[in-house]
Amino acid sequence: MGKSAQVPLHVWLPDSMEGPTPISALIHAATMVTAGIFMVARMSPLFEHSQTALAVVLAIGAITAFFTGLLGIVAQDIKRVIAYSTLSQLGYMTVALGASAYSAAIFHLMTHAFFKALLFLAAGSVIIAMHHEQDIRKMGGLRKYLPWTYWTSVIGTLALIGFPGFSGFFSKDALIEAVHASTTPGHAIAYWAVLLGVFITSLYSFRLLFVVFHGKERMDHHTKEHLHETPWVVVGPLVALAIPSVVIGWLTVGKVLFGDYFDGAIFNLEGQHPIETVGEEFHGPWQFVLHAFGGAAVWLAAAGALSAWFLYLKRPDIPARLMTQFHGLYNVLVNKYYFDWVNENLLAPAVRALGRGLWKVGDQTLIDGVLVNGSAKAIGVIAMLTRGLQSGYLYHYAFAMVVGLAVIVGWLVYVVG
Repeated sequence: MGKSAQVPLHVWLPDSMEGPTPISALIHAATMVTAGIFMVARMSPLFEHSQTALAVVLAIGAITAFFTGLLGIVAQDIKRVIAYSTLSQLGYMTVALGASAYSAAIFHLMTHAFFKALLFLAAGSVIIAMHHEQDIRKMGGLRKYLPWTYWTSVIGTLALIGFPGFSGFFSKDALIEAVHASTTPGHAIAYWAVLLGVFITSLYSFRLLFVVFHGKERMDHHTKEHLHETPWVVVGPLVALAIPSVVIGWLTVGKVLFGDYFDGAIFNLEGQHPIETVGEEFHGPWQFVLHAFGGAAVWLAAAGALSAWFLYLKRPDIPARLMTQFHGLYNVLVNKYYFDWVNENLLAPAVRALGRGLWKVGDQTLIDGVLVNGSAKAIGVIAMLTRGLQSGYLYHYAFAMVVGLAVIVGWLVYVVG
């Protein structure tokens, strides 16, 4: 949970966006945060034998997928919006693990690495062009200044929302269907969480795209004068990541998800294999795409995109009115459900107080005072007492020998008698 930033151990990931954008793209989108997902998948022989453990994993993933996605709707920092998206997608992977759809979790982990790294690097390109400005409220209309960044961002966004044919579509749609076919307790609630999460993902993704690249230009005059596409050292990786964000699903879905790619690495109990159920209707990637139009996920993604277009391009006054009207809910989201406040004002002081207590009582008093210094002082006292016995006079030693001999003789007489 900590490694893969699941609620409530998730607060570190958005804060880590203070680091360089390439680090965000590599470590916080593709490698480090997904290590927890990989670990649970490899430990499937243990998890499969406990419905309780799977149900807990499923619930944690559903909570993370849905509620952290809502935070992306109100975030104003370009990298934090993508960071909350990462939290939500990690929740999707965790839901798949809890549903015993381990291959779906790893497949989404793989496709997510491409388009999420693309979005982070695209955000870095925007930040460079904007002279290190990260507030999306000071952007707008960047499409004509950053065409390569814009179109690669469009590709990354479409892959993220699961647009049919893009890499994220294959992994996310299969994941949602696997949760629906699962037998883990609570899978029905988790199914609705990830299904509604599709709408939320599309809403905050297109909100970011429209606010940054479309609409009115809100940057200052100095920034606008120097706006231009970033160098190829920045744009090149965007193109390199955009290509697999489109094609990787077509090339791998059959083998990785419904084939024997994970043979021996993942274990499922008999009758507890939702991917097999989903695979019964798989007849190739193209049929998979066509079949998706009969489900709700594609239309929810479209509804999210249209809602973002209406709210942030057509009627940008509505979000401000909604913030005023639902001020309480808005404050909860802006304050990230107050997890940071609880950590900083309750948990951190309590841990520091515990640390001080352990230091003062445990370290200084018990370890140093009693064990280390105390043992040294005890040896000193014993030495001081015994030092008086070593007088250097022969008659003292003879007297001690006579007394000792008398004691031994008395003891022997007592024992024999």
